[in-house]
Amino acid sequence: DDRWRDAPRVFKHNEQSLRVVDCIEYNGKGLNLTWEVRDGILCHTEEEFPSTLEGEIVRIADRIAYINHDIDDAVRGGIISTGDLPPHPVEVLGRSHGKRVNNMVMDMIISSMDEDKIGLSEPFQKAADELRDFLFQRVYTDSVAKAEEPKAKIVVKSLFYHYLERPGELPEEFRVENERELPIKVCDYVAGMTDRYAIRKYEEFSIPKSWMV
Repeated sequence: DDRWRDAPRVFKHNEQSLRVVDCIEYNGKGLNLTWEVRDGILCHTEEEFPSTLEGEIVRIADRIAYINHDIDDAVRGGIISTGDLPPHPVEVLGRSHGKRVNNMVMDMIISSMDEDKIGLSEPFQKAADELRDFLFQRVYTDSVAKAEEPKAKIVVKSLFYHYLERPGELPEEFRVENERELPIKVCDYVAGMTDRYAIRKYEEFSIPKSWMV
């Protein structure tokens, strides 16, 4: 559609996070954050490297958080059990969620003292990499988790195109006068949804409601 030819074609969560603090928060005025903070938000992923030590801390903290939270989520979801975790990383990092997080944070602090960069010690980094590899093999690419992925894509794409064609259903703060700005505003709205809210909105316009005769 020529109307949307200027719209972004790829969604990246770090770029969207920067857009939130620059353009969406504070009633669209943004938070007026420093360049260093904005760089830390943008460069916390593996593809980019931050320009400050504070940004490096955020980057590693993000990795520590998602490794350990993803383990908990996978256990609660019945995809793995704690006994499935590889023994070497567990021995190095800790057997429980709390111990792993605490040990990794303390290791990062000790290993980074008097250094010009932030990082884990070699044994901890190796153990963290092993644990991440395990998650990719057993969780991220597991048949149970992957089976839900196409469904999630359908929900997100359906929401996006629904509001793109029906901008009047968007909340007031996401409406625009210039039609060319609509795709990015719809993206802002959908990207800010929780899983439950997105599913509920999808069900509202895609699943027929029963009625009594």
